Amino acid sequence: MERNILVTGGAGYIGSHIVHALCDSGVQVVVVDDLSRGDRALLPDDVTFVEADICDEAAVEAVFSTCRPTAVMHLAARSLVPESLQQPLEYYRVNVEGTRLLAAACKAHDVKSFIYSSTASVYGAPETQPVAETTRKEPENPYGASKLAGEWVLRDAYLAGGPACVTLRYFNAAGADPSGRCGQIGPASHLIKVAAQVVVGARDHLVIYGTDYPTPDKTCVRDYLHVSDIAAAHLDALAYLERGGAPDSLNLGYGRGFSVREILAVIDDLYPGALVVREGDRRPGDVPELIAACERAGKVIGWTPAHADLVEIIRTAVEWERGLQ
Repeated sequence: MERNILVTGGAGYIGSHIVHALCDSGVQVVVVDDLSRGDRALLPDDVTFVEADICDEAAVEAVFSTCRPTAVMHLAARSLVPESLQQPLEYYRVNVEGTRLLAAACKAHDVKSFIYSSTASVYGAPETQPVAETTRKEPENPYGASKLAGEWVLRDAYLAGGPACVTLRYFNAAGADPSGRCGQIGPASHLIKVAAQVVVGARDHLVIYGTDYPTPDKTCVRDYLHVSDIAAAHLDALAYLERGGAPDSLNLGYGRGFSVREILAVIDDLYPGALVVREGDRRPGDVPELIAACERAGKVIGWTPAHADLVEIIRTAVEWERGLQ
């Protein structure tokens, strides 16, 4: 059977990188995106594109009936922590109900492989680092809680005859396609994206949100990974499922953490004098530290990161921003 991969949220930041990676590998791709956060211009011209909301049951059924996907990569979601605190019901609507509808469509159309985009936010603020997949799940905001609920939906759907699912829990995605084909657009909230905008003059300053965290330099620590490595993990997970692999949940990170101040110091070395930095209060929902224990992704699906270099992450982010100006 010819492979035909449905990517929801495929016109977004991470989704567009996955679509390019799939197309580079020679498979057919169908993208479903409501374009609330994405952009069709990020995608190859020859992919099948359907503008639709994944919570529209009739639209989802039409895509499955017409396009006949052989696997689903589900990235369509609401994904901003501060916004989730303001709009929790919208986050549950999209992130849980949308996932349920896709799982039901997979069962109805005999689609056996499902890859779910989850997040390190499902762990909350663990007491020990790095964070393993077995760490207790105690999300501290509706974003993390709704993504964890989506994991439960897919777990239970599989037990009732639904698709086998590999859940990929991303830590902090950053950077852009090294070839310049796609990157992050729209309003920025993540550190490296915001810093890149300041470097190229698209924003006048950057705010450090919180300088009183229980970390060595009092700023948040995160495990930043290149978005192209996230895309590669999706292809590895798909190959694993197509070989008959069992459902699993895997962390995606590099197993190392950088504080906000450490990131800014590297950027200042690369682009001296380009940053204007101010200090502000903590943002609601932010946790002090999140670092991945990520060995299992290599052991289970054979994921081998190719872009695990902070300088490359920063440079690709800045070059993408330059191209947007």
